Amino acid sequence: MFHGNAGNIGHRVPIAKVLEEHIGCNVFMLEYRGYGLSTGTPDEDGINIDAQTALDYIRNQDETRNDKIIVYGESIGGACAIRLVANNQDAGDVLGLILINTFTSIRKLIPSAFPPAKYIAFMCHQYWNSEEALPEITKIPILFMSGLKDEIVPPSHMKELYAGCRTRKKIWRDFPNGTHNETLAEPYFFDYIVHFVRELLGGQHMEARL
Repeated sequence: MFHGNAGNIGHRVPIAKVLEEHIGCNVFMLEYRGYGLSTGTPDEDGINIDAQTALDYIRNQDETRNDKIIVYGESIGGACAIRLVANNQDAGDVLGLILINTFTSIRKLIPSAFPPAKYIAFMCHQYWNSEEALPEITKIPILFMSGLKDEIVPPSHMKELYAGCRTRKKIWRDFPNGTHNETLAEPYFFDYIVHFVRELLGGQHMEARL
């Protein structure tokens, strides 16, 4: 599970608990460098390294090496998740990707999220270019979940990502009253995730990790 920019993994424990109880999966939450109690300074390259290290850890542990993995990312965590899945889709252990209120790129997000900086967005050295990375994913089913009242990431970003997605199976779910951080509280949010995961597992009894 890759969380958004605000807060840390501690704030996502209730989400993990719901997923564990209703899907029966194990949830692995990564705390990026510079967030929560993690040391270091967060930047795009470093966070992507953290994500790959976390995935490799799961793959190399005796108790998890045979598990199937579903990657879950919200906001900037969605950008991290997209890059991770694009780089690992051929390994055979990633079953699916869940994206919640994420953006096409930081440079395109700046004019709406930070209006005073819109004229110098081109100077931003953190790219998180998901609109370029997402089309690289062609083998992994993706669930897009968009809050249509997102006040930070305009819903048009999610729509653009969905339109540009080339994977073999993609599913769109939107929430008319969903804001950036409260979409998960909207009706059917977790129902859609449960259905997606069960469909990926094909009714089989197996361990899955998000």
